[in-house]
Amino acid sequence: MASKNKIFTVVIANGAYTSERPYTMLRFAYTALLEGHKINIFLVEDGIFVGKKNQEPSTYDNVGKWMTDVIEEGAKVLACGVCMKARGLTDDELIPGISKTTMHGFVEMCAEADNILFS
Repeated sequence: MASKNKIFTVVIANGAYTSERPYTMLRFAYTALLEGHKINIFLVEDGIFVGKKNQEPSTYDNVGKWMTDVIEEGAKVLACGVCMKARGLTDDELIPGISKTTMHGFVEMCAEADNILFS
């Protein structure tokens, strides 16, 4: 029996290269998209830096590239505007395909989700 496709909301709160969690969540998101599931990603707290363009890490897998890949596969990605403002990150510094939002956008993502993953 085939399983029903799900809607997952993935919350990334950890900074891009402070732990492996953002990388793991993006790998999960990419795999779920390939399996036909819908993915929403909300970047909050230091997780907003996962969505910063022009990342060039020397010793880590590039989470910016993973983010671009999940967007290209159809993920909806929103970043917390309050968190961006607090950290001095502007809209034009985000990877194309990421939109700034408020908590209302996050609530909408959670309301439609079958599962919510927070890292």
